[in-house]
Amino acid sequence: MEANDGRRILRLDGVRADGWFEQFATGLPSFRELADVLGERFVAFSVIAGVQVTGITVDRRSPDASLVDFRVGDEAEQRLSLGEFRRRLVAALLADEPPDVSGLEQEAPSPERIQEIIGIRYVLLAPLFGIGLRELRLGAGRPPGIVVDLGGTADELAIEEFRELVRERVRGELARSRPSSPFAIDLGAVPQAERALAAREPRRVVELLGAWPGPLSLLLRTPEGQQLSVEVKATLGRALGLLGAAYVALERHDWAEEVTRLGIQWAQETPAAAELYRRLGEAFVARGRLGEALGLLRRAQTLGADPRDTLPLLARCFAERGKWVAAAACVDRALEAGVAPERLSELRARIEATLGDRWRRFRAAVPLAPRALAAPASTPPSR
Repeated sequence: MEANDGRRILRLDGVRADGWFEQFATGLPSFRELADVLGERFVAFSVIAGVQVTGITVDRRSPDASLVDFRVGDEAEQRLSLGEFRRRLVAALLADEPPDVSGLEQEAPSPERIQEIIGIRYVLLAPLFGIGLRELRLGAGRPPGIVVDLGGTADELAIEEFRELVRERVRGELARSRPSSPFAIDLGAVPQAERALAAREPRRVVELLGAWPGPLSLLLRTPEGQQLSVEVKATLGRALGLLGAAYVALERHDWAEEVTRLGIQWAQETPAAAELYRRLGEAFVARGRLGEALGLLRRAQTLGADPRDTLPLLARCFAERGKWVAAAACVDRALEAGVAPERLSELRARIEATLGDRWRRFRAAVPLAPRALAAPASTPPSR
């Protein structure tokens, strides 16, 4: 199969490893006991890393201090605390593994060769986090790209972008596994954090909310957390979004993305979800990960985020990925929605230089549809 840009499209139906861990767990008699102590994903991590757990001594008072006996290949048995075992396991999975993409222009790669290109470790890790592998695109003088399904949105990523996406999910799993100290949630800190962020004081936001992610991650999985009112869940989600924005301002992008994802989990099915998807998309834009940002920003738009916030970001994403017509449409819609022209002047100049008179003639023949995306009059002015 061939894409519009002349690249070969290789379907990954015979390459991806969907369901491998569920099959493994079914055949392991001690799986439930092992997963209760290590965590299901850490059991999967140990399989992928080639680590055989031979025994666990559980410390009920301090689970992170439980002792794990294990063996790697033919090496002698080792023992580490549960917390250190998890850290070592994640470090092994995150070790650099450069892709071998030599000779792809000429060859018809086998499924085994494709797994080698993507990285067998990443093929196995992807389904653990709901990342579906769909296509590999090769040729036309461009680096190989992987089309992935990110929970309902499909997008193409470079191999290294895809690997970094998986590595971040692995880091997030380690962060969530860390024990937290006793904690009380003071919702009165949220308005203070909003004022601090508006005053461009991100460190103050971290002071107010930086201790929240760990306890809120645990609370989310409890019956008490699920029974909280919609208003409280929305407030918690918004608080984590503020913390994520503060981390972006401090250029701590991994932390920003992790806490904003947690905020989305809290705020799903609440009005705060749209703003959180927008913030997460903005965090990806800040790191140049525009393919992932597109799906998140579209989701934010669908949920009702202010188009004056989402459309300029979407325009930038499309332009940087060479989708100039889509970028031009977003700029037009953003201006119609009330975004200040000077905010988009540089991008608009780039678009017009690329598309030339073709876009102006098209827009003259096909004017904008009614202002379906325009911000309502009651919303605050463009930032």
